[in-house]
Amino acid sequence: MVGKFVRGHRDLEVYKMGFEASMQIFELSKKFPDEERYALTDQIRRSSRAVCANVAEAWRRRRYGGSFIMRLNDSETEAAETQTWLEFAVHCHYMDAEVARKLYSTYDEIIKLLVAMIVNSDKWLMPRKKK
Repeated sequence: MVGKFVRGHRDLEVYKMGFEASMQIFELSKKFPDEERYALTDQIRRSSRAVCANVAEAWRRRRYGGSFIMRLNDSETEAAETQTWLEFAVHCHYMDAEVARKLYSTYDEIIKLLVAMIVNSDKWLMPRKKK
């Protein structure tokens, strides 16, 4: 899973997908009503960005299995939270259902990649130095 081409968190497919989805959400949420500025708009932007932020933190914590897995789990929960905010955006008529459906599916894929990293965490961890 980890190849010589993965030099940092920005090289991970899960990070790339999360970043792209988060930027799409940012652009779409610009059209949300002003009264949602400190509610739905902030929440969906925060959770979508947190997916990437937690992947970056996990990557830097690869020396410690528990910490690595915890950050990936945090990223997974933020992805699921983003899916919930997408549902609210559709039901409040702030976002087109088909656009939201595609984003929701993207977050399903992100969650699958995160779970695969968690389940196979030993392949992602940095080797421990022998004393």
